[in-house]
Amino acid sequence: MNEHVHAKPVSIDIEGMTCASCVARVEKSLLKVPGVTSASVNLATERATVQLGDTSNVDALFAAIAKAGYKGSKTPENHSHDHVGHHHHDEDAAILRRDTLIAAVITLPLFALEMLGHLYMPFHMWLMSVVSMDVLWPAYFVAASIVLFVPGWRFFKIGIPALLRGAPEMNSLVALGSGAAYLYSTVATFAPQLLPDGTRYVYFEAAAVIVTLILVGRWLEAIAKGRTGEAIQRLVREQAKTARVERDGRIVELPIEQVAVDEIIVIRPGEKLSVDGEIIEGSSHIDESMISGEPLPVSRGVGATVIGGTLNTSGSFRYRATKVGGDTMLAQIIRMVEEAQGGKLPIQGVVDQITAWFVPVVIALAIATFAVWAIWGPDPAYTFGLVNAVAVLIIACPCAMGLATPTSIMVGTGRAAELGVLFRKSEALQQLGDVKVVAFDKTGTLTQGKPSLTDLILDDDFTHDEVLALVAAVEAKSEHPIGAAIVAAAEKAGLPLGAVTDFQSHAGNGITARVDGRLVSIGSERHLGHLDFSDFAGAIEKLADEGKTPVFAAIDDKLAAAIVVADTIKPSSKLVIDALHALGLKTAMISGDNRRTAEAIARQLGIDEVRAEVLPADKVATLKSLRQFGPVAYVGDGINDAPALAEADVGIAVGTGTDAAIESADVVLLGGDLKGVLNALTISRATMGNIWQNLGWAFGYNILLIPVAAGVLFPAFGILLNPMIGAGAMALSSVFVVGNAQRLRAVKGVSA
Repeated sequence: MNEHVHAKPVSIDIEGMTCASCVARVEKSLLKVPGVTSASVNLATERATVQLGDTSNVDALFAAIAKAGYKGSKTPENHSHDHVGHHHHDEDAAILRRDTLIAAVITLPLFALEMLGHLYMPFHMWLMSVVSMDVLWPAYFVAASIVLFVPGWRFFKIGIPALLRGAPEMNSLVALGSGAAYLYSTVATFAPQLLPDGTRYVYFEAAAVIVTLILVGRWLEAIAKGRTGEAIQRLVREQAKTARVERDGRIVELPIEQVAVDEIIVIRPGEKLSVDGEIIEGSSHIDESMISGEPLPVSRGVGATVIGGTLNTSGSFRYRATKVGGDTMLAQIIRMVEEAQGGKLPIQGVVDQITAWFVPVVIALAIATFAVWAIWGPDPAYTFGLVNAVAVLIIACPCAMGLATPTSIMVGTGRAAELGVLFRKSEALQQLGDVKVVAFDKTGTLTQGKPSLTDLILDDDFTHDEVLALVAAVEAKSEHPIGAAIVAAAEKAGLPLGAVTDFQSHAGNGITARVDGRLVSIGSERHLGHLDFSDFAGAIEKLADEGKTPVFAAIDDKLAAAIVVADTIKPSSKLVIDALHALGLKTAMISGDNRRTAEAIARQLGIDEVRAEVLPADKVATLKSLRQFGPVAYVGDGINDAPALAEADVGIAVGTGTDAAIESADVVLLGGDLKGVLNALTISRATMGNIWQNLGWAFGYNILLIPVAAGVLFPAFGILLNPMIGAGAMALSSVFVVGNAQRLRAVKGVSA
């Protein structure tokens, strides 16, 4: 069952986090603050969500974050979202591109001179004849110093203080690895007497290449991450910037922030609606695809609700603002998507526990690697020990593990929003994938939620239009919902309604009246019991089997027709039920209707389990009984569905429903189309599959390559891993995870 935390949520932007170890450290610090009931830190969004019993402790949160070595600031209420998707706090793609190019320009000649000399002996001999080592190595030193301490300074600036605090993270590994190679080379260049004989080698090119390759990786990652938050950025771009408002008898153009509730807004063709409201004059066709996902514009007239951010394709109209600022649907959608993107899946807790220890363990392994090689390795043992220890430090990639889950969540929930599915809670992404039963409320969810004329079975002596026009004329005087449905059917058919006289209502039985002089009686079989029903016996039996209860119409005291008004099934309901069965899921329907009606609808749709005559108060118990088949998702729209939505393992609210239902749900379907259930399941399964791929890569990469970097293959195969190759692999590891998450942007929704 969903748990509702009553503590006050506070959102904080955090600067300086680079890997999963940072996440664990910040969370640990925040949880120590008095009054904090929970803290969740997201590496991909660089944001912490903290549940506070008392908001007066916000300053204490910033202090705790600073003590952990990071900088926190309150997330603005109406921020621009431009930073969404950036992973390294001040390192956007432009800055990283500049620094990567600087590092590459300096590193390439250094790498070429050194490596060509190793690979091609004539080149080495030529180089030595032109420049002596006493000149060449100091030149290498200068080049490597520039690379490490200009574009590469970020690693030392963050990594060394973290190391000194006893809280090492990814930057610490890079700083230690490249720094160790640089320091060893510096000693070999300027104080060779301090090193044992036969160990005077320089690794300036390795230190420079390590920094350059990791910068390349971060640059590529920043580019990819910039696309990760694109769904929210696209929603933000949908917002109109200004509105044409009627004030003091004239139309003025104002920033949307200045529009107030109940003000009148004038919209012209081709303009975006600025805020939510209700049309008071005019009509148009409005493109609501950014909300509902439906491509075709919909007709909207006086009294219709319109949504800010949607596009007026034709016609002009005036509408009254009903929701402005953060209360508009678009603002709420953006907020819901952000909250889901900043959340954590249950699986992430296990990942965080492992990665919190990752960096200290890697440093310990690097020290052990150096010690083993120094004691038991072949000559030059210290050199082998240094190179392999550096390789261990450089190839380890906690960043990939930290990004494996949140990047997939960001892209997955963003894609879901584009398909008209809002995950209000990120946990639902994982839980929906585990669901075995999808239970539906009937009225308004599987059905249209309002009665309409479904059957008009005629006696041979009467015609369809004749009967419908006469019955509708009488029913127009009635306030019964069945009558309203009959009148609507006649209006749709364009039938003129005659003059009604002598109208009489017989409570609980029916009505009689004269229409243009003809006697019309409408009611139950009991009310018209004096008439001959033999011609309708077969039809009555067939309708009963379908769970339908007809009313009858008599004209001039002769039985003319059996009329059925019922709540009709939505066109997409059968498609959705069939698709759920194809996915291997069991379906159920919960209804307050009588069993015969409920079972008839269930038969038409092919639903597996039917729970009929269920009172709203009993829906929770009914859902619990369905758990015998496995975890249950419940789809509903009414206010009486709120407890059931909260009780279900995953509550899915149809977006056309009540606020109470939506607030109780884990997933909201915008526009009310049930195909959103399939889209939600598709996104859930695709996202979880993507996460498992990322985690498999991130953990598998580290588990396999760290021992190789330490030199375990050397005794049997003579294979050692060059630290530069390790740097390239480490850089690409994060890029792989982020790039793999981008594939979720291509997930296809169920077409209309």
